[in-house]
Amino acid sequence: MKWKVALVVFGLLVAAGAAGGAWLLTAMRSAEFWESAIVAFETADREQAPAPGSIVFTGSSSIRMWKSLEEDMSPLRVLNRGFGGSHIAHVSHYADRIVVPYAPAAVVLYAGDNDLAAGSDKTPESVFADFQHFVALVQGAGPGTPVYFLAIKPSLSRWDRWPLMRDANRLVAAWAQTTPGVEYVDVASPMLGEDGEPREELFIADGLHLSDAGYALWTSVVKPALQER
Repeated sequence: MKWKVALVVFGLLVAAGAAGGAWLLTAMRSAEFWESAIVAFETADREQAPAPGSIVFTGSSSIRMWKSLEEDMSPLRVLNRGFGGSHIAHVSHYADRIVVPYAPAAVVLYAGDNDLAAGSDKTPESVFADFQHFVALVQGAGPGTPVYFLAIKPSLSRWDRWPLMRDANRLVAAWAQTTPGVEYVDVASPMLGEDGEPREELFIADGLHLSDAGYALWTSVVKPALQER
């Protein structure tokens, strides 16, 4: 009987974990979920105000976890304002607090990955519309500010979502070709191997976030694009 009790307890723990995970995923889709991260940025700014005119990198965890960003982009002056598992709409929600105040020389956005993850009802078209709105906010506050969209990456853990992400990339890339001040930076294509699938060495164990090799690849694509401004 003990093993039956153990199985029941284990089942309840799994169910509780699944319920907690579902709650967290739902909560993370709300812009308000990220308020504490934004407040932390504002606190840091009060303690040491960033110099105006930096290139602001913002978006989701692939930016937040880019610990070597300043070194990688040197001598360009950059500021990392990536937060959590944010969507493009979340970055827009907080743009007047973590982008606009810095009077950026340019803005680099990586987001859209979480927008199209499993469980989301967003589409490539809605991601594209959200990006257009973000550009309007940035350039409305600072006319002529260049905005760079880093292509949504193909990843091991979200490979089943790649067709949607690829479609969103194509929409943004086509728009960027005809829109002054908007640049599409293709970090996605070189992340695919000869077999057409994501290169394993570019990811850490979770199969989603970038390894040192992944960030080195991004640097090799992003830095030249910024230096061409």
